[in-house]
Amino acid sequence: MAEENPAKESRIRIAEELPVTAVEFISQESWDSFYTSKGADDFCEWYADWPQIRTSLKNLLSFQLAEELDHFSFPLLQPLPEEVSILVPACGASRLSEHLYDEGFTGITNVDFSKVVIQAMMRRNIRARPEMKWRVMDITDITEFQSGIFDAIVDKGGLDILMDSEHGPRSGPLSYISEVKRLLKAGGRYICLTLAEPLVLDLLFSKFRFGWKINLYTISDEASPGTTTQQTFMLVAEKSYLTVVSRIVPFMDVSFVETQGIQVDELLEALKRENTVREEYSKSTDKWYSLEELKQGVNGNIGVIESGRVIKLFLGETGTSRFFYTCVLLDAPPETGPFSKQFLVLFLQKSQASQKILASEFRQRLVLQSFKAARLLIIVLDSSYFRLYPDDTREDADYFVAKLCQVGDDDTDAKYMAGDYMIEGIKQSKTVHQVSSVLTGQISVEDVIYNQSQDITFRRLYFERTESLMHSEAPLSTEAFRQKKGKPKKIDSHASSGVKVEHTILTTGFHKGVIAGLLLFSTHSKRTTKAGGLVKTVIIGLGPGILPMFMRNRLPSLKIEVVELDPVVLNVASNYFGFTEDERLKVHITDAIKFVREKANSEADGSKVDLLIIDVDSSDSSSGLISPEADFVEESFLLTLKDSLSDKGLFIFKLIPKHYFTCMRAPVYSKLERVFSNLYHMYMDDGFVEIIFAVKKEGPVELDEVCKALERSLLGNYKMHPWINNVLHDSKLIKPLVLP
Repeated sequence: MAEENPAKESRIRIAEELPVTAVEFISQESWDSFYTSKGADDFCEWYADWPQIRTSLKNLLSFQLAEELDHFSFPLLQPLPEEVSILVPACGASRLSEHLYDEGFTGITNVDFSKVVIQAMMRRNIRARPEMKWRVMDITDITEFQSGIFDAIVDKGGLDILMDSEHGPRSGPLSYISEVKRLLKAGGRYICLTLAEPLVLDLLFSKFRFGWKINLYTISDEASPGTTTQQTFMLVAEKSYLTVVSRIVPFMDVSFVETQGIQVDELLEALKRENTVREEYSKSTDKWYSLEELKQGVNGNIGVIESGRVIKLFLGETGTSRFFYTCVLLDAPPETGPFSKQFLVLFLQKSQASQKILASEFRQRLVLQSFKAARLLIIVLDSSYFRLYPDDTREDADYFVAKLCQVGDDDTDAKYMAGDYMIEGIKQSKTVHQVSSVLTGQISVEDVIYNQSQDITFRRLYFERTESLMHSEAPLSTEAFRQKKGKPKKIDSHASSGVKVEHTILTTGFHKGVIAGLLLFSTHSKRTTKAGGLVKTVIIGLGPGILPMFMRNRLPSLKIEVVELDPVVLNVASNYFGFTEDERLKVHITDAIKFVREKANSEADGSKVDLLIIDVDSSDSSSGLISPEADFVEESFLLTLKDSLSDKGLFIFKLIPKHYFTCMRAPVYSKLERVFSNLYHMYMDDGFVEIIFAVKKEGPVELDEVCKALERSLLGNYKMHPWINNVLHDSKLIKPLVLP
């Protein structure tokens, strides 16, 4: 007769009393009620019990070579300091933290949004485990903690709870994973105990793809008599100092795989798919170096300024720094002197300007010349740093900068500078409004005057978590800031919310390219608006609303629907950018993938979309893409999107890979080619922004002939205006997309 397992029986009993509906499962009130009924001493471990995970967790958290476990062993990874800081999110009433504390890991912070369970656990442990911390906090918005402060995050079912079917991975889980990545130190580990269901795997594999080493383990978990349970897995993601793509390594023996059912079959299939994707992404030709490699002389003597040398490198070291840094080191040719600075360190926040600099050696050399430095280190900060003060970043990077200061026989003091406004050419700036959203994070509205803008004020929208930072901008009406003659113009923040934003002018390259492309391909497809028919247009991503407002004002044949996930973004667009809805322009607050799927599945007359535009930048700094969100270029979504289009439908989006992953283009091209046979593209903003046009209709487009037809149409239907000239010029930049 099989031995009884009291812990397992307790887990089964308590699981029967858990919240059952999707709404209850993410409701704070439901969990408070549940924990109130249980009491502080009624524990449950829904997945693996402590004996099954004790050895593996001890070894992972002490960063030592593990002893042989049931059917795998943990590899030796980089050791962390003796004082290990651990976060346990969604701790609930689990005894996991207590067990870890008793094993010597005393630097534990427990987080849960149920005040009832936190108070109960605190009372239970305050004397026996006085150093353990307890906080009432939502794990999708852990804003009270600074970036890079935890060595490890141990998640025992927290992500699985967030990934309920009704809410999916596009709100809470995405925010939670973003917080996990932000909070971990360089070299830190996210240890996730999970049932590894398909939605969970899709999220984990994609969000920990770039710059993370992933191992996957099975946990021994024998079932109680007469019951069947799902297998528990442990995914370990380690923050790497290089933004590389590495294969996911599974630790499962053959006998285990052969005895498991559909759960493991689905996992192995997902693992195979993901490793295939990772192999494609790992074919980058760019060479990036670590400081250790430079000290070993792999790129010449780093202690000597070498005329014209350009080195791409990552700085950071496990146990020494909180972060890793993406950098470019440039040595000036002697003939470009004299130099006012021997060594300058230039910190740039994430922006299109800084990304362009990292992507272009020509721009890097221009920056070097403009600052008159013999050696220049450019450090670009991504979204991991957005809650830090500049002094924090400088102090963290000091150790590595000092190593690069050792030029010749002397140590050269580095001069530090924040160069964002100088790089972007900003003369004045003023923050008009800031708001924090659970879905989007920090949103900022800023008014700026550029050096070359003839004192015209531009209003810009920022999303702190996106790689390009500034979404878009528009000029303000000159009437709003009219000054008396002879007095310099200044930005008046008191009048900022009531000013008029110009909706008849586009300033960003993507928006200009969209207009050129949609008019060009509309001319090709010979769409008609007779009998009151309008071109059904969908824009995914509202931003400040500049693009849809321009399209409504300038193109009366369009009926526009905007899909925006975050109502806070709509409020900002309405209050600070003059966005308004009417019968030809409506906003839907919903998930874009769900919206497109409904369009694709609809059989109602006129439900299909003639024009679909994606104007959403990536919120995930490790996705390898600045734009769009990685989910929007997955083949499954592209197939659904194609089904949502009408027979003459057109799909437009911008493709911007991160500067060190230009190889990202090829996999995206391949997916597009498998779905669309008619692909075209153009480059804007000096080649930084690539705009893709996918035409559903079969058969090639004779672009030269269509350009001529477009010119005749525009000149015949519109009064001469600068925007028409821009369209005619930009339309000639569109070419067939030829895959390498």
